[in-house]
Amino acid sequence: MADAQDRNLPASERKIRKAREDGQVARSRDLAHLAIIGGGGAVLVAFAPALAGWMQKILALGLRFDAKLLMQPDLLTSRLSELAVGGLLVLLVIGAVGVALALGSGIASGGWNFTMKPLAPKFDKLNPLTGIGRMFSSDHLSQVGKACLLAVLLGVIGAFYLKSHLAEFHDALALPLPKALQHTTRALLGGLVLLVIALVVFAAIDVPLQRFMLLKRLKMSHQEMKQEYKDAEGNVEVKAKVKARMREMAKKRMLAAVPSADLVVMNPTHYAVALKYDDGKMGAPRVVAKGADLLAMKIRDIARENKVPVLQSPALARALYAHTEVEQEVPQRLFAAVAQVLAYVYQLRAALAGRAPWPKDLAPVAVPPDLDPHNKPAEPAAGEVGD
Repeated sequence: MADAQDRNLPASERKIRKAREDGQVARSRDLAHLAIIGGGGAVLVAFAPALAGWMQKILALGLRFDAKLLMQPDLLTSRLSELAVGGLLVLLVIGAVGVALALGSGIASGGWNFTMKPLAPKFDKLNPLTGIGRMFSSDHLSQVGKACLLAVLLGVIGAFYLKSHLAEFHDALALPLPKALQHTTRALLGGLVLLVIALVVFAAIDVPLQRFMLLKRLKMSHQEMKQEYKDAEGNVEVKAKVKARMREMAKKRMLAAVPSADLVVMNPTHYAVALKYDDGKMGAPRVVAKGADLLAMKIRDIARENKVPVLQSPALARALYAHTEVEQEVPQRLFAAVAQVLAYVYQLRAALAGRAPWPKDLAPVAVPPDLDPHNKPAEPAAGEVGD
């Protein structure tokens, strides 16, 4: 009970979506009544001439005396069957129009929503105590009160209209049947218009009212909101473990790529970046692994175990670590520096293979100052005025 009273937060999109999946959609019965009565009346008026002609034909056929019917009883059976089939076809057409109007009104008020969950058995509804509670709930009582008010209003409108047009219905008794049908139809049409106007007013009120009542029933408490957020976002501890596991897998894949690198550029104590270049497949050298501190030492050890050259170039190692990601090509501004160390590595390989003399020590590698994280802009001296 306390939890129900604490539900003062608007329903989230997730709860509204789940409610639709469970079949909880705002449906207006008054809009359905308007669609069936108003739309059905409009269809009947539109096809009134054809319907009147069909009724005259059926009536004439039913009242026509034929001596053959007395001599051959089977003809009477076929005549009755013909009349029954004709009447059934008309009823089927009217019923189909009514079903289409009812479905259209439901879609107009709550949108299309197909689900089988409302048809699933719910044994809690067999409990008479809960049934009594639903009968005397505010929503149910408001629906009953509104239905009673609509019934009374429609009855009053119909009664006053019939009383004021009683003479017109009385005059129809003195007319031939075809004209009497047309006269009565015109008289009833005015009453139907008044009923439709009343239904329009009720539907205009009921459609937003049903949506308001649905959102009211779906309101959430603070605890429900927290639980939904936890369910949507996932348990924090589980997510942290998943992220840690993903990082570990990425680390293993990265270290597995170190043996295929062309060289490893290091800051001796902090950073290590493994580079690979294949001029037939790559537009520029690519970072296949990088790490700091202990991971940098691990990259260095794997490289040495697999005879991958390890070069000491602190500024280049810091710049590559700061401005590149794994499986990403080096920035264009570092092409010259990377080309310098790659050329030195190629010379080393050629010397080891006996195809070239042993190269001199690697010359200092020039790195743009703004790409080196250790190069901080100098602060202006006290009293110095900038341009």
